[in-house]
Amino acid sequence: MKILLVLPAGEKVRVTRERPQVPRRAMLRFSVLPLTVVAALTPPGHEVRIVDENVEALDFDLACDVVGVTFMTALAPRAYEIAREFRRRGCTVVAGGYHATFCPEETARHFDAVVVGDAEGAWPRVLADVQAGRLGRIYRSPAPADPVLRTPMPRRELLAAQARRYVTVNAVQTSRGCLHGCRFCSITAFHHRTQRHRPVAEVLADLQAIPRNFIFVDDNIAADRAYAAALFTAMAPLRKRWVSQCSIEVADDAELLGLMRAAGCHGLFVGIETTNAANLTAVGKEFNDSARYRARLRRLHRAGIGVVAGIILGLDHDAPGVFAGTLQFLQQMRIEAVQVNILTPLPGTPLFADFERAGRITDRDWSHYDFRHVVFRPAGISAGELQAGADWVYAQFYRLDRVLWRFVRAVCAGRWLLAVLGLKLGLTYRYDNRREGIVGWIRPASAAEPGPLRLTEEPVAAR
Repeated sequence: MKILLVLPAGEKVRVTRERPQVPRRAMLRFSVLPLTVVAALTPPGHEVRIVDENVEALDFDLACDVVGVTFMTALAPRAYEIAREFRRRGCTVVAGGYHATFCPEETARHFDAVVVGDAEGAWPRVLADVQAGRLGRIYRSPAPADPVLRTPMPRRELLAAQARRYVTVNAVQTSRGCLHGCRFCSITAFHHRTQRHRPVAEVLADLQAIPRNFIFVDDNIAADRAYAAALFTAMAPLRKRWVSQCSIEVADDAELLGLMRAAGCHGLFVGIETTNAANLTAVGKEFNDSARYRARLRRLHRAGIGVVAGIILGLDHDAPGVFAGTLQFLQQMRIEAVQVNILTPLPGTPLFADFERAGRITDRDWSHYDFRHVVFRPAGISAGELQAGADWVYAQFYRLDRVLWRFVRAVCAGRWLLAVLGLKLGLTYRYDNRREGIVGWIRPASAAEPGPLRLTEEPVAAR
């Protein structure tokens, strides 16, 4: 069979025949690992192609028998459009991914079949049933009894034609899931608060097949200390350079942090979320311990590891001063880059259930569940203030003078790789903001309540 695997893209970044120019945001694209894994799970004898709408226009007239589409909630409307067009042309269309898993009945109204959970254990059955003419409606991946993650080597060669459009197509995964129970997190919900790991030997074989620079796409790469220590120790002789995602707790373990750096780690995405301790407790992330942010971030920086901070605005204990206070915090902590998220109650999470019970969800247009729109009724600020304030933080952090100052600061510290990565990332976010017209506003300082900067240590001068 001819199989087409599709990653939908949002309207503002989608490449189409009418808009063939690919947006200059390669720094925000890294591989299409889920689809390259699905391609690897496909039994021999089938022809597989991958189309990522972020870099390539989707041709609905492509000759194909089966179309597989994976998507998050914000891309559900586009995924449904894709399914409709291919079904009109007689193709069998299969859905997978987070939204399909959390909303299978809704998704099944648009697709011929839905895969709930991981593709491993389900995708080969789907293809066998298509060929046998007995396709079912919903396929549930069996709950893994084995704590070992069994997944094939991804078929990265399928991305070769578009590789230049990504910061890297060399994405590697050592584990899936996270043991924490953050109430807003779809990862925790998808994996039922579990984490599985690939054998270290398999990861090393994967790493030996790719270039020096790559990205680990784990949800929390150092959550299992013993596994992480064994992996980093084995990796050190390879002299690789990589970035990943991790809980800030790793900064409390000097030995593990040293092993991570020796293994080639140069940057981590860290879910800071908020400096307000009451907010952290409310969302089940009190282990972040906001009073220790300064010391922990300083340890990461001293280890030569840059930090991309994840920030959430709109939590229940946020007041109007949260925006100015958040920017001040990011500047004082010398954060290299930031991803500003408006609190979003994603289907399948405890947060969504909480807000649904309380009648606080005000917008059910899934395309707005992209962390950049207000889809609920905030507690301490208005929806308009939240939208404008989040935009303001983004625009102010990526102001050109601040982007350039962070670059100079990293160069002066002798951290050339971090300087270049930070500059490219900063200019990419700035390009995105200007392209989308993100400016925002906040109340004048005299009218705003005190911000969220509640650190126990003496603050350094803001840059």
